[in-house]
Amino acid sequence: MTEPITPGTEFGRVISVRGSQARIGMVPSRNVGVVEARATVGRFVSIRSAHSIIIAMLTEVSCENLSALDREQYIATASVDLLGEIITMPSGNPRFQRGVTIYPAIGDIAATITNQDLRVVYAPSQKDAINVGNLQQDPSVIAYVDVDEMLSKHFAVLGSTGVGKSSGVSLLLNEILMARPNLHVFLLDVHNEYGRCFGDRSVVVNPRNLRLPFWLFNFEEIVDVFFCGRPGVQEEIEILSEVIPIAKTIYTQYQNSERPGLKKLDSKTNLYTLDTPMPYRLADLMALIDERMGKLENRSSRLTYHRLISRIETVRNDPRYAFMFENANVGGDTMAEVLRQLFRIPTNGKPMTIMQLAGFPAEVVDAVVSVVCRLAFDFGMWSDGASPMLFVCEEAHRYAAADRNIGFGPTRRAVSRIAKEGRKYGVFLGLVTQRPAELDATIISQCSTLFTMRLANERDQSLLRS
Repeated sequence: MTEPITPGTEFGRVISVRGSQARIGMVPSRNVGVVEARATVGRFVSIRSAHSIIIAMLTEVSCENLSALDREQYIATASVDLLGEIITMPSGNPRFQRGVTIYPAIGDIAATITNQDLRVVYAPSQKDAINVGNLQQDPSVIAYVDVDEMLSKHFAVLGSTGVGKSSGVSLLLNEILMARPNLHVFLLDVHNEYGRCFGDRSVVVNPRNLRLPFWLFNFEEIVDVFFCGRPGVQEEIEILSEVIPIAKTIYTQYQNSERPGLKKLDSKTNLYTLDTPMPYRLADLMALIDERMGKLENRSSRLTYHRLISRIETVRNDPRYAFMFENANVGGDTMAEVLRQLFRIPTNGKPMTIMQLAGFPAEVVDAVVSVVCRLAFDFGMWSDGASPMLFVCEEAHRYAAADRNIGFGPTRRAVSRIAKEGRKYGVFLGLVTQRPAELDATIISQCSTLFTMRLANERDQSLLRS
């Protein structure tokens, strides 16, 4: 039988150091030649150097390929990754810091980590650090995460299907909401599974209660809607690019005029660009297209205009698109109302919005996600970070795929913009994915905190190692 080894017991000495890794020669203890009870893969160990206590993790234990000389001293060797070190502050209190400033020397003692050292490693650095669970190897030690560090540098939750990503995300967001009650949280719920996870602190939006007027969509997004997610016809796209700015100008004149009506405008009088978030009426857009079609003598050219009108009418009359076109000819919605609903301004005790995507038409989900991502970033930029926001993207690989030929380009750009520049304006990103290898490498590289669960795919494992 193997005698249990108490924490802090010496089990070996450093025999080589290379970069952030080291090898330890493991010695017999108390006349017992089996070491499995005290040092196994995944365990933390401490290496006592002259200036600090270096914290490392065992990644490999082997008794193969030991030379005859080594067998006289060691019963096995172990590989460890050097994670950080515990240093003594001027106040006399110990503190853990990531990275190693002074590497271990040959012959330094390696020991199983003590409960006290583990508590120093996982001690909360701030009062508002959140509790994410207990350590597996020592359940008496609570694992804390610094909220400011996690949010300001973005985070990702990775794991295969069924390993508990949704439970992990729910735990994290509940803890974040308690630590940061003034933070606005927006969650893209792909599978409609978070609706009851946050109680009275959240509001659920779906196609039945959402108002996302079509004029908030930029040109690429509205083209994607009109063509139901398929590549657009170039001739029809060119027609839209000409009439949409005119329709926006007409709406402005309509608002300021007592005599509403369609006016002939010179192109130089257009006040807006294709992507200006300015309301316009679908009736004006259709009238402009119809007017241009009536001036054509070539029958084949008129067919192009007719197909475009039919395409727009089909989408407008589809009840699944009511959240976009319900007030298409009235223009009653304003951007302030949309932002108030989407991002909970003011919060009124409910700082979180859960957007359930499963009920939206599959053809326009990418465009909808693109719009809300873009609005989140733009709101942060316009307000100069006055209302900090966490944007959580479930199934992130669907919207920002590594293969740029897959997915909707504007959505990828919108998510990428938050990842790269969002922290400047108080817009933070949380990514949740089961296939990190299929997620845009630039976007995931911006996430400094990774909550990693079991990953079955070899490509995903390789990405995580790198």
